[in-house]
Formats: sequence, C-alpha cells, structure tokens
Amino acid sequence: MKPHLVCVGGEDHALRVPFLTEVRERGFQITAVSTCDGASFLGHGIAHRRYGFDRFSNGSGKVGTIRALRKLMAELRPDIVQSFDTKPNLLTPLAARGQVPVVRTINGLGWTFSSHAPRALMLRPIFCGLQWMASFWTAATVFQNHDDQSFFERYRLLAHGEKRIIAGSGIDVGAFAAARHLGPPAATVRQELGLQSVEVVMFVGRLTRQKGIPTLLKSVPKVLAKRPNARFVLVGPWQSEGPFAVDESEIRQLGSDVIVLGKRRDVPALLGIADVFAFPTEYREGVPRVLLEAGLAGLPIVASRMPGCTDVVQDGWNGYLVTPRDPDALAGRIIDLLSNRKRAVTMGGRSVDLVKERFALPGVVDQYCDLYRGVLAAQPRSGVAHAISADGVAKRRLSEARR
Repeated sequence: MKPHLVCVGGEDHALRVPFLTEVRERGFQITAVSTCDGASFLGHGIAHRRYGFDRFSNGSGKVGTIRALRKLMAELRPDIVQSFDTKPNLLTPLAARGQVPVVRTINGLGWTFSSHAPRALMLRPIFCGLQWMASFWTAATVFQNHDDQSFFERYRLLAHGEKRIIAGSGIDVGAFAAARHLGPPAATVRQELGLQSVEVVMFVGRLTRQKGIPTLLKSVPKVLAKRPNARFVLVGPWQSEGPFAVDESEIRQLGSDVIVLGKRRDVPALLGIADVFAFPTEYREGVPRVLLEAGLAGLPIVASRMPGCTDVVQDGWNGYLVTPRDPDALAGRIIDLLSNRKRAVTMGGRSVDLVKERFALPGVVDQYCDLYRGVLAAQPRSGVAHAISADGVAKRRLSEARR
C-alpha cells in the first residue's frame, strides 16, 4: 500500500502542485490541506481539504485551527504529514501531538523575525517558544537555507527530530519553458502594456512593505534621473495584503512610470519583457520562488542581502546584492545593469544555469522522498512511547514558563 502523505500549507499552497505531483509519481498517496479553494489541486487529481485561519491574526483563533487540523488528521489517517509556511509549521505539529510523524519545512522566518517594529520585537520570544514547543512533535525539520538553520540552532529551537537542508521547493524547469513557449511573444506583451520601446524593471511578489516596495518606489526617481526611458512593472496581490499592503497613494504619485498589474497567472510571459528583476525584500526568505523564475527567464537580479536571496544571487556574478531599505544602492545597481546590456545578459545567462543545476524539481523531490522514507522507517523504533514522553516534557516546560 502506498504511504499517505498529507501536505499542509497556506493560501499559496497551490504553487506546490508540481512538487506534490512529483512526490505522487514516486509512490505516495497525496492529500493537500490548505486555506485556498482547492481547484488547482483537484484539477491535477490531488485530493484536497480546506481549513481556515487569518494569517494577519496572532490571537486565540489558533486554538480553533489546531482543533480543525487535528480533526482532519483523524479523518484522513495519514502515514506522514508535511507542513510549509510559518503558521502551518507551528500549528500542524501541535495538532498532530506525536500521533503521526510531521516533517516541516522552514521556508523563511517572515515578518516577525525581519521587522524592527515594536510589535514584531514583542512577538519574537512568543514565536520562539512556539517553535521550540512544535519541535517536540516534529520528526524532521527541513531548512531551505543555512541562515535559518543557524538561527534555530543558535536559539535552541530544535528540541527533537532530524534536521536537513533542502534548497527550495523545486521549480519545474520544463513547465516554465513550456509556459513561455505557449504564451504570447514578448513584443506582443509589451505592446499590450504600452511598453514597446522602454527599459523594464520588474518585481513579482506581494506588494507589501515587508517585501521592500517602499524602497523600490523611492528608487524610481533615482533610476529615471539616469535612465529616463525606464518603467517599473509590479506584479502581485495588493489589496488582499491587509495591514501590510503599501498605500495606493505611494504608488499613484509616481504616475505612469510605475505600472501595477496585480496578481497574474502569466508570470513566465511577463518576465519575458523585463530587462532587470528587482527584489528588495526585507523578509528572511526561504528560497524565493520568484527569484528562481527570474533566473530561468535569464534576467539579471538585484536583490536584498537577506537569507534566501543570497542562496540564489551571487553578488557581481549573476546579479547584485544590496543592503535592505537602501533605495540609493538599489537604484545604483539597477542603473548599472540597464547601462551595460552586455554584462546584464551575461549575468542572466548564469542565472539560468544556476537554477537548473541547484533548484530543478526532480532533484529536490528526490531529497524529500528520501527523507519521508527514512522518517517512516524509523517509526516502529520510536513508537507511541516517545510521543507520550515528548508530550509530557513539553507540557511540563510550558507550565513552568507560565509561572
């Protein structure tokens, strides 16, 4: 009988359909659990169950989410559970409580561990405590970069389970190439957007402050002072980003020099019109998927010197790394690439080779399946006794912390 893998994530979980399809082809039964409607999963023959939580909330709603996940696991009876994303990574092990082995992937540490805002600084000790608690019911923790693993080790957030680095969730190189081939030519896309004869600087991602959009907007007039024919194209969700969204007025004041396309399904085709990819994130990223897509598109990249970005961009080789929140540095490197097209094309070509060699989906899935089989093989030796023991230790320490 095929081992049953339940994969838990958030609202962007559908981006992992290629990953789950590859895992299924390697002999696993798959069920996806997410906060989205599930249409993308069902369209690929992947069973889906929905649960709900507010990713902007840090309140008591988590208790209800843990109960919902626990009920789902009782119904689905998985052999192993995989979780992605910040809150699912915390809540899934607490829901499983050792009754089923959980593998969680730390795909970045997000806003809480990146922002200098008072609220973020206040929440960090709480989230560290939750990460430590969750690790008691985690069979293995996967990190996407060395920075995050070092962080967890430095603050002793791993109380139990194996640890391993697997670079990203993988990218389907063939599917990306097919999407570009089947999509409209770059000249057609440029004409549709009114960008026929301009230099295009593109960003893809959530249009939030944490993704560095204010820094990017501040860089616009600095770039235009040297490259007046440049235009900035922003692709990604905006109004759905709640308190983190960039104010509309900040974008509109730049007029037609900044084009906001919103969330799009044709990202491979859109990347084909860009000259430079800018990613000024302030997040502690895992391995940003958009950087892998920009790399496959052959684009030189200017990114923040942040965890995850440094795993894709090698400064001065396939792009440039700049200090977060520094619009002068960001603008300077964008200008450098727009001013020297030969160097930019050479850098972009290196990105293509790097992504294919290090982040292609089959190699990443092979590493995950090897981990899953190892975790499953170890279960008879660990059994229920360890789950009960870990449960007792965690409860005792939580009680002590509350005194």
